[in-house]
Amino acid sequence: MSPMRLIILVGAAMAAMAAAFLVRNMSKPTTVTEIVPEIQTQVQEVSEVQILVARRNLEIGDRLATSDFEWAPWPKANVAEGYLTEAKAPDAIEQVAGAIVRIPIFNREPINPAKLVLASDSSVMAAILSPGMRAMSVEISTESASGGFILPNDKVDVILTHEIQVQTEQMVSERPSTATIIKNVRVLAIDQVFKPDEEGGSSQIGNTATLELSEKEAELIAQAQRMGSLSLALRPWSDAGEGQSRDSRTDMLTGGSGMQGGITVFRSGIPTTTTGLGGS
Repeated sequence: MSPMRLIILVGAAMAAMAAAFLVRNMSKPTTVTEIVPEIQTQVQEVSEVQILVARRNLEIGDRLATSDFEWAPWPKANVAEGYLTEAKAPDAIEQVAGAIVRIPIFNREPINPAKLVLASDSSVMAAILSPGMRAMSVEISTESASGGFILPNDKVDVILTHEIQVQTEQMVSERPSTATIIKNVRVLAIDQVFKPDEEGGSSQIGNTATLELSEKEAELIAQAQRMGSLSLALRPWSDAGEGQSRDSRTDMLTGGSGMQGGITVFRSGIPTTTTGLGGS
């Protein structure tokens, strides 16, 4: 074999080997790690604290109990000013219980005292009043308030005792007269003490009772206090419901038929009121 032919054969063999090697590398599967760079996941731990949240939707005017709250985890970085944390206020549930909702609070929403009227707030009396009603205080004593057994949220009748002038054929004299002027009145407080609707308590002796009255009833009480003394007759819970009649004697206000002052004249044993004071 000539040297030239040998060189051609060797070159062809080398070319065939190179082609085979190239085809082998092209058909070899490429792993994902050769294309996609390695992704590193960093886990950041979030610090949490226990904050006080609502267990139900709280509406305006709701009086709150301990069962309306619970502690729940909350991201520490998201604790806003005013939130109650267990670390800083461990007895917050007891402190907030008895408060009245000023602004609606949704279920699982953090409790912010700014949305509540706390029992210690000076505005609590306005918060516990029923819509359209007024709060008015009357002087009481143990004798005029059922022996001190009247409690906040009880219902009472208001009785007026005053002197009326009676003229007989011989003389003009005075005698006491009594009349129930308002029935089924809610007692808001005794002195500075009030209690939520669901709470009970022992007897409360004080100098003043704050009553929940309508506008005209408040005028009636103001006038009655100038005329004589007021007594409170405690009503049983069984007949002191909302369905019971108020039967307020607002007709006795000045300008009506009752509390204007005057003399009752007895003629032949029959009383006649000239300018009536009312009463019996």
